[in-house]
Amino acid sequence: MAAEKLDLYKLHKDEYVAPKKPALVETKPANYLTVDGQGEPGGELFQERIGALYGMAYTVKMTSKFAGQDYVVCKLEGQWWSDEFGGDFSKVPMDKWRWKILIRTPDFIGEAELNQAADVLTKKGKTPDVKLVKLETMDEGLCVQMLHVGPYNKEGETVRVMNAFAEEQGLALHGLHHEIYLSDPRRVAPERLRTILRHPVKPAS
Repeated sequence: MAAEKLDLYKLHKDEYVAPKKPALVETKPANYLTVDGQGEPGGELFQERIGALYGMAYTVKMTSKFAGQDYVVCKLEGQWWSDEFGGDFSKVPMDKWRWKILIRTPDFIGEAELNQAADVLTKKGKTPDVKLVKLETMDEGLCVQMLHVGPYNKEGETVRVMNAFAEEQGLALHGLHHEIYLSDPRRVAPERLRTILRHPVKPAS
């Protein structure tokens, strides 16, 4: 019988709750494959970097599988911010949006596996952007989290609800806005998209 694949979302299911009302979630340090950039979501650079990230994620996964440690490639996630207005990207034009796209990765994946995957893809003639993919550990700690149903450009309404909830708890949003994409926008209508919104919080001053 084949060993069951490691599924990080099942293993850490308490961190991936998708409540219809805001809730507090305690997250633990996690490893991610990441690549960053600036510009409009869905733009050419954004699509190229997503392609590089997925290419690396699946190449690393297959190498690990052949070595006897198989796992499920996690869903795409993203962090969004701006260099202006205190980091509030919603107040600047989309071409100035800063972003980091992420795929959570098991702790047993390290720099050696990352470099090997980049070499494999480069030799196959894939985009040089694969060499921009990094391995990072993120520790967001206590966060307010809520499910957003609908198009991405309506997320501001959900964020306002999250912010009000945080204030009621004596907390304030800080750090970077974090999204976990449960739906594929290529296959799901905008009004039915499901996205977990997460934002770290700290005691309000």
